[in-house]
Amino acid sequence: MKLSEIRKDYSSKSLDIKDINTNPIEQFRSWMAEAIDSEVPEVNAMCLSTLGLDGYPNGRIVLLKEVDQGFVFFTNYASEKGREIASSPRASLTFFWPQLERQVRISGDLSKVSGAESDAYFHSRPLGSQIGAWASPQSTIIANREELTSRQQAFEEKFATEPLTRPTHWGGYRLTPIRMEFWQGRPSRLHDRISYQMNPDHSWKIDRLAP
Repeated sequence: MKLSEIRKDYSSKSLDIKDINTNPIEQFRSWMAEAIDSEVPEVNAMCLSTLGLDGYPNGRIVLLKEVDQGFVFFTNYASEKGREIASSPRASLTFFWPQLERQVRISGDLSKVSGAESDAYFHSRPLGSQIGAWASPQSTIIANREELTSRQQAFEEKFATEPLTRPTHWGGYRLTPIRMEFWQGRPSRLHDRISYQMNPDHSWKIDRLAP
């Protein structure tokens, strides 16, 4: 089948301004809860897009780990994405839940979470993932898989005899939104799109957008 021939018409739900929460984070919580209840696979997977050091946008899939006043994820601060965030601490997140015919786009400013928050999440991870945070020089060139395995074994031996602490180069970021958009698929590509834009007084301006 040609890519140009692949089509899907959306018709399961609708989205109207009168039915949504005036706070986009609360609206997101509602949609996330529905996606979890619907057993959407990898429900917390999101595309994190940052500005590359070469000036080109750079996207990758990461996992959302908390929603509070923003959206929290964890990574290696020395990784490609970490270096990009240090250079330009703004990013966007995109969620796509095809089973519900929904998409959410979020843009905002990034800041590191506190050391205590990073410690708490780090120690909640499986042991292998904690070791992996030490073993992987994320985004750097390595010769082969054996190099990574060797580093893993070395850190397993190291932490067999001493406390396993969080590496200082690993931790969380919080994206504080300034703009959010909720997209609900509709028939004939006439989709519902509701946008939230933060006002100077930190209230939210809500609009319907043409699809």
